[in-house]
Amino acid sequence: RRQVGIDYRHYATDEEPATLMPARAAEDAFRRAGLRADQLDCVISACSVMEQAIPCTAVLVQRRLGLAGSGIPAFDINATCLSFVVALDLAAAAIAVGRYRRVLIVSSEVASAGLDWDDRETAALFGDGAAATVIEACPAEEGSRFIAAHMETYSEGAELCQVRAGGTRLRIANGVEAFEQGAHFEMSGRATYRLAAQHLPRFMDRLSSRSGIAIGDLKKLIPHQASAKALKHLEVALGLRADMLVRVLETRGNQMAASIPIALHGAIERGEIARGDLIALVGSGAGLSFGGAVLRY
Repeated sequence: RRQVGIDYRHYATDEEPATLMPARAAEDAFRRAGLRADQLDCVISACSVMEQAIPCTAVLVQRRLGLAGSGIPAFDINATCLSFVVALDLAAAAIAVGRYRRVLIVSSEVASAGLDWDDRETAALFGDGAAATVIEACPAEEGSRFIAAHMETYSEGAELCQVRAGGTRLRIANGVEAFEQGAHFEMSGRATYRLAAQHLPRFMDRLSSRSGIAIGDLKKLIPHQASAKALKHLEVALGLRADMLVRVLETRGNQMAASIPIALHGAIERGEIARGDLIALVGSGAGLSFGGAVLRY
C-alpha cells in the first residue's frame, strides 16, 4: 500500500489457466444478457499474453464454452494492455457493416506467471483476472452507441515494457538460462512514465475531437489501471473532477488488458454508470501505444 497504492490483488493458481477464467466470466455474461453461447457470431480474445503460442487463446476459450463443433469464428487481437479497447473498436465496426450481429470479447491475464520477484517495484503492481463482454447493435430508440475510437503508437518506447521470450526471437536453443530470464516481464518504469506524460494530453485532445465530446462532458472515464502514479497523473493532466475517474487498482492491481473491462464492470455494478451516460475507456499499452473509445452506455 505504501509503495504502490495497492491493498491487495489476486493471483490465479495452476488449476486456473488463462482460458478458464474468461470462460467463467463469459458464462456469467450470457446469463446477464439472456443469451446462449451458440447465439454468438464471433469470439475474440483480447489479451496481452496468450495461454500458449499456438493455437490462439480464442480457440481454447471457444472450446471451453462448448462451441468446439459450432464453426463460430474465434481469433485473438493483441495490443497488450489496450487489447480490449482495440477489440471493441473493431467488433463495433464489424457489427455496423453487418459482418456480425453479436460478438463475445474476453480479456484474461495471468500476469503473475511472468513476474520477476526480484524486481519488487514492478512485481507488486500486477494482478490476475478476466472479463467478458457481449456486444450487439441495439434499437435506435435505446440511445446506446459506440461514438468514436482513436489509437496512437510511439514505437520509440518499444523496449520500455517487454517480455523477450515466448516468440521466435529468443529461443530455448539460446540456452535455458537466457530463455528463462527473457520470460520475465521487464519494464523501465520512469522512462515509460515520461514518454506517456509527453504524449497523453495531445492524445486525449484528438480523441475528444474525433468523438465531438469534451472530456468534461463525460459521466465517467474508465482508465487502464496501470499504477497509482499513472492514475494521479491522468487526473491532474486532464483536470478531471474528483468523481470522474473509475479506480479499482487498490483491490485488483494492474490486470493488463483485463483492467479496463473489469473497471467498467465494477462501475456498472456499483451504479456509477447508467444507460444513456457518456463514458470513455482510455489506456496505454506496451509499444508505447495510447487508445480510447467514447460510448453512450
